[in-house]
Amino acid sequence: MRHYLKLVLFSLLCFSACTSTKKATNISQNSSVNGNASNAVWTTDKANNWYAQQTWLVGGNYTPAYSINQLEFWQKESFDTARINTEFTWAENIGMNTMRVFLHDLLYQQDSTGFYDRINQFLTIANRHHIKIMFVLFDSCWDPFPKLGKQREPTPGVHNSGWVQSPGAIALTDSTQYPRLEKYVKAIVGRYANDARVIIWDVWNEPDNTNASSYGKQEPVNKVSLTNALLAKAFQWAHAVNPSQPLTSGVWKGGDWSKPENLDSTQQIQLNNSDIITFHSYDPPEEFRKRVVSLQPRNRPIICTEYMARPQKSTFESTMPIAKEYKVGVYNWGFVEGKSQTNYPWDSWQKAYTSEPPVWFHDIFRTDGTPYRPEEVNFIKSMTSASKK
Repeated sequence: MRHYLKLVLFSLLCFSACTSTKKATNISQNSSVNGNASNAVWTTDKANNWYAQQTWLVGGNYTPAYSINQLEFWQKESFDTARINTEFTWAENIGMNTMRVFLHDLLYQQDSTGFYDRINQFLTIANRHHIKIMFVLFDSCWDPFPKLGKQREPTPGVHNSGWVQSPGAIALTDSTQYPRLEKYVKAIVGRYANDARVIIWDVWNEPDNTNASSYGKQEPVNKVSLTNALLAKAFQWAHAVNPSQPLTSGVWKGGDWSKPENLDSTQQIQLNNSDIITFHSYDPPEEFRKRVVSLQPRNRPIICTEYMARPQKSTFESTMPIAKEYKVGVYNWGFVEGKSQTNYPWDSWQKAYTSEPPVWFHDIFRTDGTPYRPEEVNFIKSMTSASKK
């Protein structure tokens, strides 16, 4: 009996030890993605050390000519590697070394394996042309009702007539879909967390944009409060997988972001959770400079992720020299004329354009690769080539 009791006691002790080991392992694994210091916002030292290793970042917001939106860009039926390769050849030839590229949660939900495969093909092409990618996970701009499948044809003469939000209004207003969005963020960021071809994660583009001049009446009445809550979660989800690349979300409203009292609730979430600081400016050079200066007190790298609207005096010639002076990376909106029709201005939603606008709003190249303004392309090349010396 004593021998039997000893065996029982020994078995219990072994079971207890194994259980404790498993618990400790689980705690350790959980700690690696929840709440420890490595998953917090980067310190200013870490952010600045990261930026010191980068060349001057010059690129664009990239949508292929064949796609009206993110879904047509990436879906299996329309994804076109040959076209992307051609367009990235043009980008490399003018010295661009990075591109900002929008993803979509529905693409992951539809076919995660296929989506990964297409992302990898895309990154392979980008790497071939020495272009690093900033991926955008969520976006609050334009159509709040995205649908998978064949996308509608562009409305003639209308700027971004088919761009879609991610998440759409249905998912944004349905908290039962948030676990799906969390899975998307953690899966995408986690998969490419140490991929040198990815340079930055833009968590959410213009999260509090209510699209007043286009789809405003179709937006949820409490969109901003819903988005703010989800924006904070999205940062937490992305930080939780501890990517080697910095996270950000660009401020775009107002212009004096130097003091906390000047910031609205969305801007506070954006700036307080970003590893590096990003902003938008479709403004004349003096306003661009003011925006840069207003962000300097944060002592973090500064990058402009949207600029260049010719009729508004935001041009390559007016902006790039200031950006270079302050060591600010720049991504202009638009690259090639195509289905997005961003060579037409924002007011094309209210004003009919029956022919090409007299001055293009965005974009650098015509669909066939001809520069819209050869002198502009030569200027970009002069700036990017000088930065390599």
